[in-house]
Amino acid sequence: MATNMDNNELKKFYHTLQQDIRTDQISDEEGGMLEQIFTQSAANLLSESGEVENVRVAYDEKLIKTGVQHKINAYAVADNYETIDLFISIYNGTDEIAVVSKAEIDKAARRITSFFKNAVYKEYVAGIEESSEIFQLALSLSESQDIKENLVRINAIILTDGLYNGENPAQQNIYSYPIFYRVVDINYLYNISEKSHIPIEIDFKADGFRIPCIQSPSVNNEYESYLAIIPAEALVNIYERFGSRLLEQNVRSFLQFTGKVNGGIRKTILHEPHMFLAFNNGIAATADAVNIELSVEGTYITKINDLQIVNGGQTTASIYHTWRKDKKDVSGVFVQLKLSVIKNKEQFGSIVSRISEYANTQNKVSIADLSSNRPFHIELEKLSRNIWTPASGGQSLQTRWFYERARGQYKNARIKEGFTKNKQKAFDLKNPKNQVFTKEDLAKYANAYQEVANGRKINIGPHYVVRGNQKNYVQFINYNLPQSVDNVYFEDIVAKSLLFKAAEKRYGIKPNSIGDMRYITVPYSIAWLSYQVKNKIDLYKIWKNQSISEALSDTLYEIMIRIEQYIKGNAPGSLYGEWAKKEECWLAVREQTFGIDLSKLNNDLEDSKKQTVRRRITDDDSHQANILLETEKVKAIPAVVWSKIEDWGRTSGKLSMQQQNVSWNISSKLRSNTAMSDYERNAALRIIDLIAEHNPELLNETDEEGNSNPIADPPIEINIDTVKKIIDWDKRNKRLKSDHYKYLVDIADGKIQLTIQAQKKIKLNLERLAKYGFKI
Repeated sequence: MATNMDNNELKKFYHTLQQDIRTDQISDEEGGMLEQIFTQSAANLLSESGEVENVRVAYDEKLIKTGVQHKINAYAVADNYETIDLFISIYNGTDEIAVVSKAEIDKAARRITSFFKNAVYKEYVAGIEESSEIFQLALSLSESQDIKENLVRINAIILTDGLYNGENPAQQNIYSYPIFYRVVDINYLYNISEKSHIPIEIDFKADGFRIPCIQSPSVNNEYESYLAIIPAEALVNIYERFGSRLLEQNVRSFLQFTGKVNGGIRKTILHEPHMFLAFNNGIAATADAVNIELSVEGTYITKINDLQIVNGGQTTASIYHTWRKDKKDVSGVFVQLKLSVIKNKEQFGSIVSRISEYANTQNKVSIADLSSNRPFHIELEKLSRNIWTPASGGQSLQTRWFYERARGQYKNARIKEGFTKNKQKAFDLKNPKNQVFTKEDLAKYANAYQEVANGRKINIGPHYVVRGNQKNYVQFINYNLPQSVDNVYFEDIVAKSLLFKAAEKRYGIKPNSIGDMRYITVPYSIAWLSYQVKNKIDLYKIWKNQSISEALSDTLYEIMIRIEQYIKGNAPGSLYGEWAKKEECWLAVREQTFGIDLSKLNNDLEDSKKQTVRRRITDDDSHQANILLETEKVKAIPAVVWSKIEDWGRTSGKLSMQQQNVSWNISSKLRSNTAMSDYERNAALRIIDLIAEHNPELLNETDEEGNSNPIADPPIEINIDTVKKIIDWDKRNKRLKSDHYKYLVDIADGKIQLTIQAQKKIKLNLERLAKYGFKI
């Protein structure tokens, strides 16, 4: 039962929502339809929680003599065309929360279903104007081959600002497509606004499935483990209902039947279904909780809360698509399920990442690729996009060291940000190509700099660097990964990179090089020097100067000559390349002094008496800075250009319907100064990438539109006095609409709070009144 506090918070949420809806209507040039403003608000909340993506508000209603035949308020089409979300709203807008009846929900379900029935026929779209909000969806439903081939489910989502306590309408099939109904009422909207995630609950028993299992006897504080055998029919059932929502934490999304593994899965199901359990590696999944039932026949999982497949997404989707496309009976197919019920919520992301890395053998993936989604790499990437080098060497220009966590990131960023020649030049200046480094580079710089030992066993050293990127990277991941990463770690890694590159440069290139074993001599020389000075090279000084000193460079040169001579002269059988890969080589080298005087490096070493205090940037600082940077990239393109992008995408066919919707949404939100969602921001960046490839001239208009804007007047402070001045002026001039005027009066009388949202709307009214001569 809900507590009084819960009820009070729900009411507060409801009243705030209603006030925002009315405020948005006042600010709209045309007044706006309250029901559609509510639809957009609800869709935004669902989008922010990750339940839907790329929702486009679009209203259509067909009337007949007996009443409304069909109705739709919004829609969304998944990127892979598997899912279509259709939204219909029941909006009351009353002062207090209304209770929605089962009859109202059933009526809404019939209307949204009727829309789908009508829209799949060409006759319907033929009667719609191309300018209609719903035209693109209707055209796609009736003619899109992608939708016809890939559509798996229709989600009919009934939005309401009322409270509904009944059951969801029952699933039904229309033209062989399953339609799943969901009611998203005010309580649900409140919950996702607070929790940001409503877990998926699978009730296997209610669905008629028995999931036999055994529980691991291991007891720990991290997780509980179960091994189960799940019928393929159960996987088909849950994948059809929830689709990609099940795979939220998965390393890779489903790759159709183009890979060997997917083809093998399909072949086994079609020809040897009884062998599937033997051939397939199974599924690894996580959960928040499970219900277990004991019987004389054994132990069964009856319910799973917050199920997420972290490995085996391809298996799940392959089974489903084979069942659907090949009409294959999968009742004889069973799949192994390893279920980890995570108890340590704080380490959830880390545990999921490790499960994915160690369990994923479905395709040939390098160790480096498997670990690219580690929190360490993600955080380092964020830092690299937001940390600027100090101005040095008399240069005022600051640059960035670009960490390429995944292949092609630098190239894509260059295309995305450098979509004109001037912008490309600016990008290159800020992100020099010689300051790009990868995961493998990172491991090389870190492992060459400092030995790491466990007792007498050396786990990190130059002999691993010599073995090559892949083996060296494995050592880095296993033995040299920091517990946390911050700006100090990033700056030190850059300093180690500068040190390594400076040594490579001094080594030279034939015919003016020290020799022909640079790949050995450089890491060995850096490791030897660091070992001799007890890892006290002043990395912060290198970072600040973005270079090493002349004294350090000259000393490195001398070290490299001596070490190369030593390795060549002492390698058994002159196989110096093979010897350099062995620990015994490093042990022999590090014990040599080579007669090199290191006292001249005093200015390049840390001074224990003069410790430098370095400011550390918090994770939240870095995260917010990264979001701000990406948002500014999207906002750099004016709303009018985003509208042109949508038009171009539709006429050229270069943008999918989802991308056209994103362009429309971005344009709308820029005009209303409304925050964009993470999905919209990321999708917009991908659209910019496409435009840069296919129609860069369109982005050239960004500068033209930007340059055409007049210099902005100083910002006007919005307060109660400002509101009263507007009211007094409009009493005489009668320029505001009546509802706009009443809204201002309510603010002046204290009935509506002067929130930031309200101030934005008042500014829009000020802009309109300025056309008629109003001045503060």
